[in-house]
Amino acid sequence: MPRGVPDTELNAIQLLNQQQYLPYDESWTDHLPMTTTNAPGNGDKRFDVVVVGGGAAGLSGALTLARARRSVLVIDAGRPRNAPASQVHNYLGREGTAPSELLAIGREEVTGYGGEIRPATAVAAERLEDGDFRVTLDDGSSVLARRLLVTTGLVDELPEVQGLAERWGRDVLHCPYCHGWEVRDQRLAVLGTGPISVHQALLWRQWSDRVTFFQHMAPDLTADQLEQFAARDITVVHGKVSALEVPGDRLAGIAMADGRVVLCDAVIVAVGVTARAGVLESLGLQTVEQEMFGHTVGTHLATDPAGATEVPGVWAAGNVATLTDVVITAAASGLRAAGAINGDLVAEETRLAVAARRAS
Repeated sequence: MPRGVPDTELNAIQLLNQQQYLPYDESWTDHLPMTTTNAPGNGDKRFDVVVVGGGAAGLSGALTLARARRSVLVIDAGRPRNAPASQVHNYLGREGTAPSELLAIGREEVTGYGGEIRPATAVAAERLEDGDFRVTLDDGSSVLARRLLVTTGLVDELPEVQGLAERWGRDVLHCPYCHGWEVRDQRLAVLGTGPISVHQALLWRQWSDRVTFFQHMAPDLTADQLEQFAARDITVVHGKVSALEVPGDRLAGIAMADGRVVLCDAVIVAVGVTARAGVLESLGLQTVEQEMFGHTVGTHLATDPAGATEVPGVWAAGNVATLTDVVITAAASGLRAAGAINGDLVAEETRLAVAARRAS
């Protein structure tokens, strides 16, 4: 169970995880030759870099490394965080592209430069005596890597409100920069779950003048917050929310525990997030909590600005390291980490070359 998540929320989280699963369309690999990474029964193959996670950060990192003439393998479980969404936004040159289409393009680009991709789940990693890493996969096979780049993303944890998980990424939203334009001028309901919800209400007011804040589980509003809401014409509804009203597969409103129904067109909710970093536990690398507005909002892997973790040879990029990354910034972080990894490999190879020259 994700840290800090009540038992009552597990069903919603499990349902959300099921929705996020994106089965591979493997037709794009039909033209690729069989390699040791997808041929059954072969021994370990050694790569310069193994990338664990095939989303925007992982594919961007893999593309950078492949173009740097590195041997690179992407291990991808096919569970992108944005799978429920219909489009990717604010990605310059790819505005409005479907998430699945963006990933398919990225895979073709990576393999076009000689990178390899294996649909699988990495379950553990260990450091060997020679300094390499062995990554074990869910089918029992393993691969070797000189360096690791982890881009496994995170899991969104939704509050327990009936109907919320089923609408996630459609008309239950959290990021105005990802979805605000699509619901502009509509009736927006901000679900109060904690201190960050107040910030959300004020932020989403930029996209619509019909914002309603539902107190729900949030702390009582302060006098300053009430004044801010009044100045921005944000309505406050007190009481606990029980369910979403969704007649005919279209969100119509919010049902309150006292029987009231408040009409709305979209629901805004602050989610908790848990980094998918279990593959690194075997290396002793643990996630840390992150706070916003004095409230713990999730967990992530701590890294330096280039993505290096506290374990030498292991980098992380994308949402697993930075909770606020959107698709384009996740891709940028993958490129940045890949550059750092290549530089680290170059430094190692230079040291070895100097040592060999001195010994000759």
